[in-house]
Amino acid sequence: MKIDSLRDLFLDELKDAYDFEHQLLDALPKMADNAHDPKLQKGFLQHLKQTEGQVQRLEQVFLGIGEKAERKTCKGMKGLIEEGEEFFEARGDEAAVDAALIGAAQRVEHYEMAAYGTLRSMAETLGHEQEARLLQETLEQEERADEKLSRLAERRVNPRAADGVGVPRRTTRGQTKDELYEQAQRLGIEGRSKMSKQQLARAVQRHG
Repeated sequence: MKIDSLRDLFLDELKDAYDFEHQLLDALPKMADNAHDPKLQKGFLQHLKQTEGQVQRLEQVFLGIGEKAERKTCKGMKGLIEEGEEFFEARGDEAAVDAALIGAAQRVEHYEMAAYGTLRSMAETLGHEQEARLLQETLEQEERADEKLSRLAERRVNPRAADGVGVPRRTTRGQTKDELYEQAQRLGIEGRSKMSKQQLARAVQRHG
């Protein structure tokens, strides 16, 4: 690898970012499929749509500096995604697994934030003002995504994992309403007598 100027480095980093965004287009649907919390699933799918837009923004940046959009394998993102995939087959408490997925997702977000902050700074130095604004837009989007993941972890997923209430779904699968009611009774779940079978199953899963 040879770098003779800041522009050379900027172009190399752009190719790296273009690749890691494509890697995420493949990874995010899998993360959504393996998440248990509905809000976490929704968050991953929303970020998938944002990532599609981020790819388009990078293509605009390439066009703006008169270069063809090309990918250079981002080994850093590849490693982060591989680490996250370790949790796809994880068993046990669902909330704890979701907490692990959030941690993996936030490591990815922080990597992206660092990359886009660097690219934006380079674009500004090189006088590519419009391209810098596009990169800043993506950076801000990544920052908001990271904040949402933090709130979801702190207010919803982590407390459940700490209390051990993220009971695997298989514990209620195939059970009759009477069996679920007995579990709810042992757990002291209020309002159980008025619950449907589905409501009982959800209440048991939440309370463990």
